[in-house]
Amino acid sequence: MAVLHQPEPLELYALKYAHHSGRRAVDNFIGGDIHQQGDDLFYYVWVARRSDRVFVIDTGFGEDAARERGRHLDFRPAQGLEKLGIKSEDVDEVILSHLHYDHAGTLTDFPKACFHVQPAEAAYATGPCMCHGFLRHPFDVEDVVTFVRLNFAGRIAFHDETTELADGLTVHRTGGHSAGLQVVRVWTKRGFVVIASDATHLYANYRSNLVFPAVYRPDELLEGYRTLRRLAASDDHIIPGHDPMVMRLYPAPSAELEGVVVRLDEAPREL
Repeated sequence: MAVLHQPEPLELYALKYAHHSGRRAVDNFIGGDIHQQGDDLFYYVWVARRSDRVFVIDTGFGEDAARERGRHLDFRPAQGLEKLGIKSEDVDEVILSHLHYDHAGTLTDFPKACFHVQPAEAAYATGPCMCHGFLRHPFDVEDVVTFVRLNFAGRIAFHDETTELADGLTVHRTGGHSAGLQVVRVWTKRGFVVIASDATHLYANYRSNLVFPAVYRPDELLEGYRTLRRLAASDDHIIPGHDPMVMRLYPAPSAELEGVVVRLDEAPREL
């Protein structure tokens, strides 16, 4: 009997670089109780790597955005990557889940990188929807201008809907939260793990079918929850984009990185 080929598993990490406290339930769920305390948001970038490839997923935000939007910045994402032995100036490939300020800032910290994006996201961030304050609020105009300059420099790779970027790593457009939001499916030693980014901010969003208030198409976002479950090996293989629980569920690579980096290719703890 022929043996099916399996790619070399990728190591998969979440790196927490910022957080936002003092939220209410209504800040995290449409229809949430205005009087009920809500979960904090943690801000992450992710790394998928193995012997032949290194992918950084999202580039976070820097000092200006933290100050303007009232977020606490622990360090720039590029500084955090150094904790994993990765220099941002050497990174060749960055996947941008979407172009919101907290996922596509600090682009210039990656001077060699090719940035992988859905064309629907580029059209959304630079088109007529940006005439509306509600829709443009999650974007930073300077980040979008930098993105356009990178496109003119030939450093943007567009992938429509589903694309395999490497053996065992694919991107899939789900939309919803933003027009061209894409999730990343990664083959690891524990099976396929999905970096959901803002396809589900918190575990509670997809597990309880709740919509985060910053949304472009609620119907696409809700359908995206089904896509996450279809792509992942199990619910324990779906990684939300902003849930503090991720840092408690997964182990740190070392004692020195406790509270900063966790390994998502390891099985989650039972809490």
